[in-house]
This record gives sequence, C-alpha cells and structure tokens, in this order.
Amino acid sequence: MFRFICVVIFLITFLIVTIPVLAAEWLIGKFNPKARDISSMYIVRWGFRVVLKLAGVQATVIGEENVPDGPALFIGNHRSYFDILLTYSHCKRPMGFIAKKEMKRYLTLSLWMRRIYCLFLDREDPKAGLKTILTAVDYIKQGISIFVFPEGTRNDGEELSMLPFKDGALKIATKTSCPVIPVSMNNMAQIFENHLPKIKKTHVVIEYGKPIYPDELDKDTKRHIGDYVENIIRETIHKNATLIENQ
Repeated sequence: MFRFICVVIFLITFLIVTIPVLAAEWLIGKFNPKARDISSMYIVRWGFRVVLKLAGVQATVIGEENVPDGPALFIGNHRSYFDILLTYSHCKRPMGFIAKKEMKRYLTLSLWMRRIYCLFLDREDPKAGLKTILTAVDYIKQGISIFVFPEGTRNDGEELSMLPFKDGALKIATKTSCPVIPVSMNNMAQIFENHLPKIKKTHVVIEYGKPIYPDELDKDTKRHIGDYVENIIRETIHKNATLIENQ
C-alpha cells in the first residue's frame, strides 16, 4: 500500500501545483505553439517517469531504433492504466493518445491531456468516433504522432490474451500513409490491476516493432491491416513472455 499512497499523493500534488503551469503554457502557446508543445511533453513525461519510479516499475525496452523521426501511428495492447505512462515516458516527439470520453470529467487531468493532443472517443456515438479519427488524421498531417489501443478497452483476461482489434483506428494510417508502429507490452497488469489496490515492484517488457507502411502492403493485407498488426503484437508478447519468466 505504501507505493500506492506515494503515487496518489504525487498525482494529486502534480495536478494541483501545475494549474499555474497550465496557464503559463497557454500564454506561451499564443506566441510560440511549438515551444508550448515541447514544454508540455517534457513536463508530462517527467511526471510519468516519477510515477513509474515510485511504483517500482523496471522496464526492458526493445526496438526503440524502430521509432521513426516523423509522425507515426502507435498501436499497442492494453493491459493496465500504466500502459500510457510507460509508453509516453519514452516518447521523443509530440504524441497524443485516443482515450475514452469519461476522462474529460477530471478537469486538470483532461486539460493536460488536451495539451499533449489527446483525443476523447465516444464509443457509443459512431459520428463522434469518425470525427475523432479525422482529427487524429489532421494531427498526423501536422507532425503529431498518435497512440491507439485498438482493443477498445483495457483487457483484464489472461496475461497473454488479447481482445480483437477494432479496425477504425487503423484508418488513421491508411488515410495518411504514415508508418504504423506495433507496441507490445508484457506483465503490465502485475503492477496494479492484478492485486488492487496495491502497487508492486514489477519488471515489464515493452517492444517497438518495425514500422509498417500501409502503401507497401498488398491490397488484401492493407484491407485487414488491423488483423495484421494484431497478429504481430500477439506473436511478440508470446515471444517476450520468456523474458518475464526467466526473472
């Protein structure tokens, strides 16, 4: 429980103390949006790294050389609330996440999420969902990467299981021809979800796969690109399971 208490105290303190920072970031953005974006990225990345440190997360990171210099669509399996913290703490350029609309109710948190280009998806409204996808397409064209969990919700099944991918999110890549980066994460639920409310020191593995360029795929594979990426991530998490078992 000690780690859980430390994480909660830090998050509450961060969200309160950074309210004036948000105001300053807004002012900076009026004159230099690029400087605001970089500043926001570093602040949020620092906060996430502190949380991971307090939680005792030890990460083995594989394939960072596969992350391109330009904007990309990152696709990952979703096992834990810590998935976003882990992936964003390693980002090197502006990147937003597609999150569920319920996150908007947490005012300061949602303001920071918007500041780093997160989008809020209404899974019950197809028209709103399409609008979110088109906004993500526009972000990619502006040079901002997007991270999506196509399972649609956090998977609380067996460790190596995955929920079927929803194809809608992959349209971001097919409409922009940006590279797709498969992101495979192992042992994430062991940090928190497997033993709520305790947070335990945990070794996790994250692997960035080789870029997939939609325009280089054959027509059938491109038509079912969601299944294609899903299979790559499934194979990778099974491969990397041995890195956890050997600890």
